[in-house]
Amino acid sequence: MIPFLDLKKINEPYEIAFQEKLKSVLENGWYILGKEVETFEKAFAEYCESKYCIGVGNGFDALVLIFKGYIELGKLKKGDEVIVPANTYIASILAILQADLVPVLVEPRLETYNINPDLIQEKITSKTKAILAVHLYGQLAEMQKINKIAEKHNLIVVEDAAQSHGIKKTQFLNSKFQLDGNLQFSDVTLSGVEEPQSASAFSFYPGKNLGCLGDGGAITTNDEALAKVLFSLRNYGSEKKYHNEFVGVNSRLDELQAGFLNLKLPNLDSDNEKRRAIAKRYLSGIKNSKIVLPFWDFSSNHVFHLFVIRTENREKLQEYLVQNNIQTVIHYPIPPHKQKAFSQWNNLSFPITEKIHNEVLSLPISPVLTESEVDYIIEILNQY
Repeated sequence: MIPFLDLKKINEPYEIAFQEKLKSVLENGWYILGKEVETFEKAFAEYCESKYCIGVGNGFDALVLIFKGYIELGKLKKGDEVIVPANTYIASILAILQADLVPVLVEPRLETYNINPDLIQEKITSKTKAILAVHLYGQLAEMQKINKIAEKHNLIVVEDAAQSHGIKKTQFLNSKFQLDGNLQFSDVTLSGVEEPQSASAFSFYPGKNLGCLGDGGAITTNDEALAKVLFSLRNYGSEKKYHNEFVGVNSRLDELQAGFLNLKLPNLDSDNEKRRAIAKRYLSGIKNSKIVLPFWDFSSNHVFHLFVIRTENREKLQEYLVQNNIQTVIHYPIPPHKQKAFSQWNNLSFPITEKIHNEVLSLPISPVLTESEVDYIIEILNQY
């Protein structure tokens, strides 16, 4: 069986270094917010070309703390509305609710699965104060358009970059791969680079492009005031021990996990290039009218955390692939507005979102997937 994601194989090259890192942390005797976290925060901030990086417990906390940080700064207040993609992973929406804000769902583009900026305008009200842009599956949202809308309406832009470590924002002009002449991307930079009053949330869950061996997350920002609040909020609202300025939480990036991330960060770009190489082979090799391939303009605006295809009879295709020893995963089978937890939304209609959730299927893609495995997957899909 070709596994969807072989984490053991991905982490195998680091095994000796992991053991040495564990020994180093043990010998150092400082297990919370120590040298490894400080080193990672500095390195990841530099990698993202951001001024600040705040290590936190996980990607969900990263989002929640960003919103709570803006509330502490008076830039948001409880009850404010936040624009968010209707088809995102539920954590994006839960984070908004956890901060006592109100999510407003907006349909994505069917081609990219990212929020459609052309539909944001009609959802903006006097209560709208922020946009949560999600770089779903590893592809950059249309930040140029989103930022222009935010500037026009004086809105905060927060990036959910949980699936997009290392993404590069590239303007791809006069491209034959443009959807409709309107899809454009920002100037070349890295995910994590924002306007002065925005922030990005990252997850280092084991299956991410940059994953640790447990939970972990981080926030990057160029906003000094926000960063100062976030460093306190993650640590019980305390900047100085036993002095609590805010009602904070306990959400700190673990020292050992930070150590593991310090070992893996230098290889992130090369790992992402391997993912892109596999994606190119899939896109050029899979030729089956029953299968809709993902949109990509072949710039560096995609890191292919996931390679997501669509088909009308997903269960039939998934079973066929299992019979041929290929494991796949559905990201995600139920749209947020149809979840039991959001019963107040169950009668809402988001046809594009519903179509996506009914048809998507994620193929294996990772830096350790072999050429022969890719060839086999393409061959089997073409025979379907």
